[in-house]
Amino acid sequence: MQGSDAYRVVHAEGDLLPGLIVDRYRDHLVVQTLDQGMDAAKAEIASCLEDIFHPAGIVARNDAAVRAKEDLPLETTILAGEVPESVTVQMNGLTLRADLLHGQKTGIFLDQRENYLAAARYGRGGRALDCFTSTGGFALHLAPHCESVDAVDSSAAALDTARCNAKANNIANIDFREADVFDLLAGHRRSYELIVLDPPAFAKSRRHVDAAITAYKEINLRALRLLAPGGILVTCSCSHHVSEAMLFELVAQAALDANRTLRVLERRSQSQDHPILLTVPETLYLKCLILEVV
Repeated sequence: MQGSDAYRVVHAEGDLLPGLIVDRYRDHLVVQTLDQGMDAAKAEIASCLEDIFHPAGIVARNDAAVRAKEDLPLETTILAGEVPESVTVQMNGLTLRADLLHGQKTGIFLDQRENYLAAARYGRGGRALDCFTSTGGFALHLAPHCESVDAVDSSAAALDTARCNAKANNIANIDFREADVFDLLAGHRRSYELIVLDPPAFAKSRRHVDAAITAYKEINLRALRLLAPGGILVTCSCSHHVSEAMLFELVAQAALDANRTLRVLERRSQSQDHPILLTVPETLYLKCLILEVV
């Protein structure tokens, strides 16, 4: 993968291997076997990966809640070699720390790699706000192109990693804040030239869709009120059950309520190493819209 030594090797159904995820972080591999069939073949999968990649270590991050649907235990186990608490990888010219044993997903958000670069293209000075920053992905990419970046998340552990990432890249113009994003947006009076919304999946299943739409609309409404004409909104959803059409509709409703007119600059999805099968809609889960206030 050009410009990165952290990328997805196997994307489950997208690579015709349902239930199997394999991510590479430099010299280490992270595996997820999410159904009974793949879990039964875990040892054989690890052996094949050793033959192909010769990794320093392989860890099975089988702590994903979806495994419980097939009565599989939620656990993290070392399948081969040694796996340290964290490893350092390169992404888009940045040095990032990936927690392979406890970090979100398999360590860091590999699916947003190309969207980080896309958002950075719209950082044209001024102030930026990165909501749900996690370990700082969008904020770190925006910082060289902005006067300052406020990066907000409710996880103290994620923010500790984000601060380490900023220090490792000699980035000093990011203010990391531990806060509830909904509360912060509601009470904020500061305006921004660019805002990123990259929340966790609000709709884990179909029964959560209505509540998720309400939540997505609310954060977009609150963000739009902080953007002046010419401002950029980068809004994402990783909820498979919230389609791009639904995301467009709820953002349009938020724009009307905020008395803002939006121009669509880009419609984006997950990185190319997370392939999408046309006939398997579940493989398309990440939506990313880049919008301009006019």
